[in-house]
Amino acid sequence: MNNNNLELASIRSRAFAFVIDDFLVTVISIIIYWDKISVVNNDVASVLLVMNEFVWQILFLKFLYQALFVWYYGATVGKIITKIKVIDYNTLGRVSIFTAMVRSIFRIVSEMFFYVGFIFAFFTEGKQTFHDKIGRTLVVNA
Repeated sequence: MNNNNLELASIRSRAFAFVIDDFLVTVISIIIYWDKISVVNNDVASVLLVMNEFVWQILFLKFLYQALFVWYYGATVGKIITKIKVIDYNTLGRVSIFTAMVRSIFRIVSEMFFYVGFIFAFFTEGKQTFHDKIGRTLVVNA
């Protein structure tokens, strides 16, 4: 890997990757729980009530999705589409499974607290979010 050509991913590409990933996890969640969702009234509030019953399962799905894709591929589907990847801050190489899991957990924490952890990217030198700081990762162009 040629580390001289590393360039931090833009906030825009990271935001687009986030939208793609969240949409994908939402679609997967709807498919998994379709039998429960399809029997409720056709209004958004009813669907949200059903989805809230499975909040822990959906959080676990998000954790697995983020951790496994970042560890195995260095990127989630959204990051692959936007041509960015996650690397280890210290080695500038592939992240370990432990690092990917820590990053994934704190990404969920950032989401749970009104996405405040994502705002860190605007104010840190390496455009690191809270979960990047804790996980000791960088997001760079692939």
